[in-house]
This record gives sequence, structure tokens and C-alpha cells, in this order.
Amino acid sequence: MKVVGSLWSIWLLGFLLIGFSLYFTHHLPSFDGPTAPLVRRIDGPFKPSVTVFSAPGPFFGPVGSRQTLAVRSWLGLSPAIDIVLFSQHPSVGAFADALGPRVSVERNIDFTFLGTPFFHSMVTRSQASTSDISVLIDPETVLLPSFISSLNHAHNLEHDWFLVSLSPTVPDFPFQLGDNGKDWVNENGEKIKAEKLQGFVLENGKWNGYSERVLMAWNRGTWPLHAGVLPPFLYGKGLHNQWVINEALSSRFRLVFDASETISSFCPENLRNQEHSLSLASDKEIKERTWEHVGNLHNAILYGTFYFSLNNYSNIPTKLVKCDGKYFFIDKVEGAVYFLGQQTGLTSYQIEPMPLKMKETFRVWKKRISGYKRKRWMACSEDSNSVERKLGSPLKISSKVALNLSASLYLPFSLESLLQMTGDEDKSIVLLVAGDSYRDMLMSFICRLHQLFISNFIVYALDLETYHFSILQGLPVFRDYMAPSNISFNDCHFGTDCFKSVTKVKSRLVLKILKLGYSVLLSDVDIYWFGNPLPVLCSFGPAVLVAQSDEYNETGPINLPRRLNSGFYFAHSDPATIAALEKVVKHASTSGLSEQPSFYDVLCGEGGINRIGDDRCLEPETNLTVHFLDQNRFPNGAFQGLWEKSDVRSACMRKGCLVIHNNWINGRKRKLERQVSSGMWEYDSSSRMCFQAWQGMT
Repeated sequence: MKVVGSLWSIWLLGFLLIGFSLYFTHHLPSFDGPTAPLVRRIDGPFKPSVTVFSAPGPFFGPVGSRQTLAVRSWLGLSPAIDIVLFSQHPSVGAFADALGPRVSVERNIDFTFLGTPFFHSMVTRSQASTSDISVLIDPETVLLPSFISSLNHAHNLEHDWFLVSLSPTVPDFPFQLGDNGKDWVNENGEKIKAEKLQGFVLENGKWNGYSERVLMAWNRGTWPLHAGVLPPFLYGKGLHNQWVINEALSSRFRLVFDASETISSFCPENLRNQEHSLSLASDKEIKERTWEHVGNLHNAILYGTFYFSLNNYSNIPTKLVKCDGKYFFIDKVEGAVYFLGQQTGLTSYQIEPMPLKMKETFRVWKKRISGYKRKRWMACSEDSNSVERKLGSPLKISSKVALNLSASLYLPFSLESLLQMTGDEDKSIVLLVAGDSYRDMLMSFICRLHQLFISNFIVYALDLETYHFSILQGLPVFRDYMAPSNISFNDCHFGTDCFKSVTKVKSRLVLKILKLGYSVLLSDVDIYWFGNPLPVLCSFGPAVLVAQSDEYNETGPINLPRRLNSGFYFAHSDPATIAALEKVVKHASTSGLSEQPSFYDVLCGEGGINRIGDDRCLEPETNLTVHFLDQNRFPNGAFQGLWEKSDVRSACMRKGCLVIHNNWINGRKRKLERQVSSGMWEYDSSSRMCFQAWQGMT
């Protein structure tokens, strides 16, 4: 009988275990993304590697002091943290060098011509990190030790996850970080416990509506942060954080949760040892940068589901809280609590659902724990609710955001202003002219300029589409009354009426800029630059116009009739050049051809009567010399069949090319295909970003 009783006990225990298994499996939260088990077991302690990414401003004045405090607080949290700062400013590089190898500067992302980093490029670079966890944070946000413990717990989830935390501002912060970078001290140099510091932040922290100071972190998993494409938002100019959070929630690829209550962080408005407090930019400064906010508004409307889901958007439904030393999730929509369960002997975490609406079940569960723990649970839950009531809804997108396209998108700079902002120390400028059909080629060209560290360029937009596109891509762009109205998208190649009208605009623009005192390198955007040609071109001196030759023969004169290519030439701002260009513009205005024949017929004489030797001409009335550039260094599209080589880049580099023109080919599509297939294409039109070397890191 004892044996039979034992067997019945074993069978009964087995049925009970199966029943419990089915119950908890049925109630596990479902996701459209990962399907791996929710439990990760790790023998012994494990510290994930963390890289913190941020985009600071220059390290000057009060802003520099607040940024310094923030970065030092990040470093002091753990030796497993590395920091990457997105910036092109020299002061950021000097700051990083002083802090050692754990802090580096990433210059190879996309910036506007005014130095504003692109948010989509920052996120993409952060996602390319090989760290276990990537963090994107405001450069003035100070982090306290609870940040690391929250990340450690989140890292033990089997689901891919996306953590969001909002940082309050503290109006008057009286503490400083000690010399060791870990301990906080008061004005007397006395150590302050972390609990007291966190209490000070909780008591004095303020949220003023939705802040741009959002901390975002995610694990290096298999699922993207969201579906679709992240548009070219400008960092710090509004809506990009809200947009990403909304898309992450809508996509349901990852577990998205609000960790604002478990991550102690803050942004000090004023440090006690500073003379000046945080102040907003002047009305004039705000007005002059309005287009950046308008651009982000356009992107938020045109991309993703943000525009359609705004009215229904509320707080992130799931938040991470801590009770009695343990972490758990609260899902306010489902009315459920998800615990991070711990098993003896192993560090493991699993999400176990406990629906709050099943009150009786909840009460039964409570009876199984000690009365003390039950009281602590209720107290912690009430604390969490009181914190939320006090702070309001920090991660709620305001329904008052006016999402409409009524705000016009324009750059409030005249041509003169753009020249002053972008011209180099020699007052030289690279002029680019493009319409909608060549906007991707324009961007590939500009991405190449960025690689060569060339910033003294401006863009003339032939149409409104290109003008708006260029603003959203952060380019110094302008347009005026000279733009032709009959520009064809696919039929504006050499010889067409469209081509003729566009070329005549170029010479008029060059003349206008020369009269403003700037020397001009006009370059068609279908030219690939292997290096910076400006030092060579400037070396010819004043009263010399240097231009590419369109001669295709490998031997013989390169200054034969009609062989001057007006798609690549450099003109000095001097009286002789200006007078000669005026003659070219006047001649082209009455010609039924493009401006290119006018250049040759005016400067070299009809039939080449003003030729000197095999590579020059002399315009007799203005005494302007025209120098035709060496074909080996400045080849056109027909010279030596370079474009037909299996490796165009290597073939050109062996010859010592500085540039190569992608001309002598009919049709925009064929020209585009030839350049892309050659590997000399630097722009990803799908993501609207320049290609970067770090994109091959993962």
C-alpha cells in the first residue's frame, strides 16, 4: 500500500507541475518579435559592456561645465563603460584626450553645414557598436549608480528590449563629483551617500512637459528598434525622441519600457560654483534656426506612424520599478505585473505575469509571502504611483503639438550670408548646381567632400523640390529668379534644351559670386573627386581661368575648338576674369546652344584663333589666360576609356587623377548606373545618409 500511495503522490505531483506549466505558459506576454525562451541563466556575476553615445556642444562656459560633470559621472559608474562623443569641434577632441582611452570622438557621422548632428546618423552609428548595450543620452544628463543596476537587470531579459528614461532638471545643484570620479561631495568636501543624492533629485527635480533630454538604451539583439526608415531628424531640434519611441511601440519588435523611476539621473540647470545659470537663446537666435525645427516637423509627418497615432498616444504602457530590492514591470494597459524571478544557485530572470484584475489570485499569491514583504510590496506600489502623480506624465507626447505642413521650409540666408559662412580663408567657394533629377548624385558628391574635409561649398537649387531636399539634408542652399522652369527629370543631358538652359544659369551664378569678391570652382556633380583640387587650381594665380578639356584623343593639342568643358573650371575674383565672364554670359544669352560653346568662342576665339600652344588661350581684350588642365590629372569621361576599366578607382589613382568626369554618356540613368557600379558612390538614398567606414563594423 505504501508503494501504491507513493506512486499516486508522484503522479499527482506530475499533474500539478504540468498544470502550473500550462498556466504560466498561457499567461506569458506575447511579442511579434523574438521567440527565444524568456529565461537566461548565467553562472556567476556578469557585467555587460556598455557604450554611451552623446552629442555635446563645445566645452566652453557654463554649458561646458555641465557637460564635463555629466561625462565624468558616466565614467565613474563602471570600468565597463566606454563613451563616444559625436562632434566636429576641436574643444570636444581636446576634452576627450584629457580623459583617456575610454572616451573617444566620432566625427564620421552626418552633420549640417552649421555643425548640427543628424539624429538618424547618430542612432545608426550607435547600433553599429559591438557593446552588449548601447546608450544614447543628452550631454548634460548626470547619471547615478542606479543606472548600472537597471541596465544589468534589463540585460538578463531574453527579449530584445528598448529602454527609455526621462531626466528631470534640478534648478540649483549644490554637489560636486570628487576627484576620483566616483564619490559625490558637498561644498565642504564631505562625501554624500547615493541615497541622499537620489532623494535630493527626487525632491527638487522638475519636468516641464516633454523634454528632449531622454535617455534611450537597447541591447545588441537581433531585432531592429523599429520598422521602417528613421528620417533625417536634426538632433536637439524637436520630435525625434517622440518619433522613435512611438515607432518602437508600434512596431512591437522589442519590449519597450519606461525606466524613469529606477534610473536616477538629472540635468543641473545651475552649478553652485558657476556665475551664470542656464539661459535660453535669444529670440533672434531662435528665429534664425527655426528652419531646423520645421524640418523635423516635416520629417515627423512624412515618415512612419507618428502623425496618425499622436492623438491616441499616452505614456509608455510598461514601466520598470523597484520594490524591496527587486525589479519588476508594471503594464498599465494590461493591468499586469511582471516579475524578474530569481532561482537559487543561479542568477536568472524570467517574466512571470500576475494580472492585477485577477484580485483573488493576487490575494492568494500575497498570502504565500511574509507579512513584511506584503507590506513592502504595497508601500512600493503606492510610492511608484505617488512619484508618477508628482512628476506628471514625463514620457507623454503632448497632444498640443501642432503637426501640420503649414510652416514653410526655407533657409533664412542670402547668397552673401552663405558665402561668408562657408568660404575659406582665401575666399574660395565650390559652387554646385543641381535639380531634382540629380539630387542623389548631388548628395554623393557632397558626401565625398565630407570625406575630403572640404566644407567651403554652396548649392544652387534649380527647383523647389531640390531646395527643400537640400535644407532637410543640412546643406547651404539657395535659389533665386534665375532658375529655369522647364527642367526635365530624365531628359536634361548634353544637347537637350533643358541642358542648354541649365548651363546658362551656371555662368550667370559664377559671375554674380565673382562680383561679390569670392573665387569660384564650379564643378558638375557628376564629377568624382579623388582629392582636393583647389590647391592645384589656385596655384595658377589671378587672371588665369583653368578648365577641364573635353578632348578625347590621347595625343595632340587639348585646346582645340569647342574642347573647353564648362562643367569644371576655376575662376579668380579679379577684374580680368570678371570682364571676360561678362562677355561669355552676354554671348550665351543670344546663342541657341549651351554656354559651353560660348566659353570657347569668346575666350579662345572662333576656330581657336586665340590659342597659345597646345593647352592655353589668351582673350585679347581682357588679357585673361585660359589654361586647359592636364588630362591625366583631370580626365573627362572619354579619356583612355577609364570608365570601362574593371577597377576605375585604381586605374585613375595610378595615373595620378585628382578628379574624373562622368560625362560622354547619354542619359541620367546610364550615368548613374555607371558611377554606382564603379564603386565611386558615397550616398545611401534609402537612409539619406553618407556611407561611413564604421558601417562594416557589424
